[in-house]
Amino acid sequence: MGTTFVGFGFGPIQTGLMLCEAVASGSFERFVVAEVDQGLVEAVRAASGSVAINVAGRGGISTKILPRIELFNPRVPEDRNAIVSAIRDSSELATAIPSVDFYAAGGDSSIASMIAEGAIDGRQRIVYTAENNNFAAEMLREAVMKSAPAKAFTDLQILNTVVGKMSGAVSSPAEMKRLGLSPLVQGFEKCVLVEEFNRILISRITLPGFARKIRVFEEKDDLLPFEEAKLFGHNAVHAVLGYLAWLRGYDVMSRIGEDSKLLAFGRDALLLESGAALRAKYGGTGDLLFTRKGYAAYAEDLLGRITNPWLLDRVERIIRDPRRKLGWSDRLFGTMRLAMSQEIEPRRTALAAAAAVEFCGGAPRDLLAGVWGKDAEDPLAGKCMALVEASRSGLSEWRV
Repeated sequence: MGTTFVGFGFGPIQTGLMLCEAVASGSFERFVVAEVDQGLVEAVRAASGSVAINVAGRGGISTKILPRIELFNPRVPEDRNAIVSAIRDSSELATAIPSVDFYAAGGDSSIASMIAEGAIDGRQRIVYTAENNNFAAEMLREAVMKSAPAKAFTDLQILNTVVGKMSGAVSSPAEMKRLGLSPLVQGFEKCVLVEEFNRILISRITLPGFARKIRVFEEKDDLLPFEEAKLFGHNAVHAVLGYLAWLRGYDVMSRIGEDSKLLAFGRDALLLESGAALRAKYGGTGDLLFTRKGYAAYAEDLLGRITNPWLLDRVERIIRDPRRKLGWSDRLFGTMRLAMSQEIEPRRTALAAAAAVEFCGGAPRDLLAGVWGKDAEDPLAGKCMALVEASRSGLSEWRV
């Protein structure tokens, strides 16, 4: 099997999770990453491939050094050839880019094109897709298949992942100095800060005899229940707490840990709304997560991670792109619809949605109708809008 690990994108999840675990496995000889930011490529090369990441635990921050990282820009012909060559010598690859929309973007320099060219030899390979989309693997496979017949890739398996790891990039020199953070590379005013949590779930591998080199990930036969738990549990309560923290005037999420009222509100949203609905829907799977005791333990651990003062998670990061988060199937209204499907009234999530609508500005019904498009005609849309409108009066008690 190949001795090269190949990554696409050089953001916090690639560096702080995928590359970090690939290096820790001790099973790869090379670590090659495709990255279109030429300035970053040159900075890593100038540092001889030595990269630093900062890891936030419950008691402080530690630094890990990732050695021998090779960056190539796929928009440069020679670099693209080097990436394709690395794919031919790989057994495990990982995408960690901002959106699945970029899989096929860029023509010959696209991720799909390079994988198709490098993986056509019939050698067994897996690709972890770390984008925040429940169907990322299927979308990437479809993009790859456009380059050659499906039978050419029978030994290529693209995996969905559930990445619950919180991470971010810090570029403020003052914050970097205050927390003693190490820059990604020396002389580069940007650092990666990730939490130490690394329980990552992936699709079950079906390639005969394939043995993963990155052993820490956990395979599941059906990933959908856990993908929904991530979106309607983790992402939803993050948004609930984030938009109310914005009303409170907080700058970082760790301040919620000092606000017993807000923390209790988030816990109730997690346990009594999304958690109760997820347990009702997936309790039959037999997985501990979807039991009362298991979900309660998950909730307490998650709230502790969200409010970890060492993670420096800024409220503005949590509440950015509100129109996407108000989407019909996204973390707020997706959670509300899930709860209503199990005859649970999601009034806490509705309050957070009302705060998100206020953050956007405009009348709730007009704004949401514009965000939802044709989904605004769904029979549940009127009920969701009514819940948000009824919740608006409750925002006053959360304001500064």
